[in-house]
Amino acid sequence: MCGIVGYVGQRSCTDVLMDGLSRLEYRGYDSAGIAVFENGIIKVAKSKGRLKDLADKMDREGRLEGHAGIGHTRWATHGEPSDRNSHPHGGGSVTIVHNGIIENYKRLKDFLLSKGRTFESDTDTEVVAQLLDYYYQATPGDPVKAIIKTMKELEGSYALGVVFADFPDTVFALRKESPLIVGLGEGESFIASDVTAILQYTRDYYLLEPNEIAVLSKDGAKVYDLHYQEIKKERKTADWDVSAAEKGGYPHFMIKEIHEQPVAVKTTIAPRITDGMPDLSECGITPERLREFHAINVVACGTAMHAGMVGKYVIEKLAKVPVNVDIASEFRYREPLVGEGDLVIIISQSGETADSLAAMRLAKELGAKTLAIVNAKGSSIAREADMLIYTHAGPEIAVASTKAYMVQIAVMYLFAFELALAKGVIDEAECRRLTALLQETPAQIEQVLADKELTQKIAAELITADSLLYIGRGLDYALSMEGSLKLKEISYIHSESYAAGELKHGTISLITENMPVIAVATQKRLYEKTISNVKEVKARGAKVVLICREGCCPDQDVADHVFQIPNFDDLLMPMIAVVPLQLIAYYTAVLKGTDVDKPRNLAKSVTVE
Repeated sequence: MCGIVGYVGQRSCTDVLMDGLSRLEYRGYDSAGIAVFENGIIKVAKSKGRLKDLADKMDREGRLEGHAGIGHTRWATHGEPSDRNSHPHGGGSVTIVHNGIIENYKRLKDFLLSKGRTFESDTDTEVVAQLLDYYYQATPGDPVKAIIKTMKELEGSYALGVVFADFPDTVFALRKESPLIVGLGEGESFIASDVTAILQYTRDYYLLEPNEIAVLSKDGAKVYDLHYQEIKKERKTADWDVSAAEKGGYPHFMIKEIHEQPVAVKTTIAPRITDGMPDLSECGITPERLREFHAINVVACGTAMHAGMVGKYVIEKLAKVPVNVDIASEFRYREPLVGEGDLVIIISQSGETADSLAAMRLAKELGAKTLAIVNAKGSSIAREADMLIYTHAGPEIAVASTKAYMVQIAVMYLFAFELALAKGVIDEAECRRLTALLQETPAQIEQVLADKELTQKIAAELITADSLLYIGRGLDYALSMEGSLKLKEISYIHSESYAAGELKHGTISLITENMPVIAVATQKRLYEKTISNVKEVKARGAKVVLICREGCCPDQDVADHVFQIPNFDDLLMPMIAVVPLQLIAYYTAVLKGTDVDKPRNLAKSVTVE
């Protein structure tokens, strides 16, 4: 959500900022802007809309030229999307860009108004800029002291990039909760919300911790705490390069990432399998520790929550341990009954999801142990969890998650296998058999990816639909939830998922002539029951797409389209059956002409409530 880039060095600052912001577009935004020191003076260019609108504006009004500056893509919170509310924002001698929300901005604004300050925007960000300048005027020549005073006044989550008019060769950065890194190059320094933004320049970086302040020059970066004491930071190195964040010949990141799923699964599970058995000891998970847990809560948001739903079915079936799955924003406010002896699993691609991070902290306060399943190394959730499993998916740029979801499920399987073995519910032979099957799933996924034509045909028939339903039972219901979300978030077609057995309890009244219904029926034990539900909607005029395993031969009048996936073990079917659902959503969005990788109103990393 929002993106920050900053630079100081010898390159064209505008080139670096615009390129970095383009690599952060996946985070979601509705306006963009940059501030650059031009001949020692801060000049600002900003515009509502996409980065292209900002570039076009500079082509008309003059391109900013300099070697130090800050940039931002904004996702509106305070104040409507507009040129006036776009970042950067200034206050006297200070110009800033800001991710996050300042919760006490109104009180601070009233204070500043009483001091004669005036405001040009509706944003909480301008309040921070004005407050920074207010304190800087009290201690001229010492920006860090002004930053420390300001940080002590701010409530909420934020990351800031700051330039002071008196320091034309310096960029300042600070954070509380919202992520920010400091990039380290030869004769240049960077700040960014995500290492993706600066990978083409450097792979070395510092990870700023909450309440830390960075001072960047072309000669390097110094980091201070709130006591103005310098902190020695550990230099980190990104383990993937810029080519991993490029489209690689695909028309969109989303379809590239769908095709990367087999490799992502292999990369994720291979280090966690030893001699044919799951081995999560490097993640802090041992059989002794697993035997201590009496109940499990999975807490996540969106697609990650759907991965947790798959995990619930698998863990309960194999390990016989009760599992609750909660949306993070509900968990943290419902006074959850968790405590000592319980495990709370937090699933998050970014590791910075605000509600998930708060939920994890609450669980720890209540005495539960926490396990994080995240993709972003060094993220807040990863650092604070008691146990940690990285998913090794590499960068996922498209807002609509695909490969991150796939590897989250893969990790949940490994965890379930080891938990069931530790609890004595399955023996070593069964655990070895299940692990071997999991290792076969990449090949099965490849097989489905080779058969795109039918999903394209289905998509062509969905683009005129006003609304549709996804149905399934058991694991297929969990998949239906994810399929529905994928379609609605990138094609903007209204869709809902329902447990197939619930249709007669109200939902079937929605069925009208030619209304699309996508039915998932991969579970042998539930197949006939699901087919009976499919017949019910078909009899009421629905246009049915059935996803089932090879060898199933439904009557011709049951479905209009039948997509058959490889015949595989029921328990692992979700990893294969989700692929046609992803492809259907992708091709529907492409045919509708929507912005597939950057759907409207959505952000990749939701770092505010």
